[in-house]
Amino acid sequence: MSSEAPAAEAHDHSHADVSGGWLRAAVFGAMDGLVTNTALVAGVGGGGASSRAIVLSGVASLVAGAISMGLGEYTSVRTQNEQLDLEVEKERRELERNPRGELAELAQMLQVRGVDADLAQRVAGQLHRDPDTALRLHVVAELGLNPADKPSPWTAAVSSFVTFATGAVIPLLPYLFGFSVLAAALMCGAVGLAAAGALSSRFTPRPWWYAALRQLLFGAVAAGVTYAVGLAIGVSVT
Repeated sequence: MSSEAPAAEAHDHSHADVSGGWLRAAVFGAMDGLVTNTALVAGVGGGGASSRAIVLSGVASLVAGAISMGLGEYTSVRTQNEQLDLEVEKERRELERNPRGELAELAQMLQVRGVDADLAQRVAGQLHRDPDTALRLHVVAELGLNPADKPSPWTAAVSSFVTFATGAVIPLLPYLFGFSVLAAALMCGAVGLAAAGALSSRFTPRPWWYAALRQLLFGAVAAGVTYAVGLAIGVSVT
C-alpha cells in the first residue's frame, strides 16, 4: 500500500470584477439615478409643481443624467487606460536602459513579500529572461494594475447609462401610470434604493440589510434636503 500523499491539484475559480469595469459603473449608475431623481421629485413636488412639471423634470433629468454618466464613465476609464499604457511604456524603456537595476528591484520586491534573498535573486533572474513577463510583473507590483486586464470604456459607459436610466425611472413610475401622489413616488424611490443597496451587498462582505439601510439613509437625506429647499422656494403655477 503506497504511503505517498496525493498530488495537489489546482482548481479553477473566478473572482468578481474589481478592475473598475462594468460592476463599479453599474452600481454607481443605479445608485446615482435613484438618488438624483428621488431627490429631484421630492424637491420639485415640495415646491408645489404640477404632476406634468414633475414628470417633465424627472424625464429630462433621466435623459441628461444617463448621457452624462455614460460619457463620464467612458472618458474616465479611457483616460485611466491611456495613463496605464503610458506607464507601461515608461517601465519598458527603463527595463531596456537599466536591466540590472530593474532585476535588483524585482528581487527586492520578492523579498518584501517574504521570499528568501537568495531565492528571490534566482526567481527574479529567471523571470527576467522573458522581457514581457518581467514588464508585466514590474507594472503589477509598482502600479497595482495588470496591463493585460484593462477595463473596457464602452462596457463601463453602457453599464452606467443603462443603470442610471433604470434607477432614475423608478421614482417616476407612479406619475407615469397616472397615480400623481408625491408620497407614492417617494415610496417607490425608497424601495428602489433599499433594493439596490441590498443587491450591491452580493459583491461586498456587508450583510444585505446594512447595505440596504445605508443606501436608504443616503437617499432620504438627499430627498429631505431638496424637499425642504423646494418647500422654502415654492413655484408659481399658471
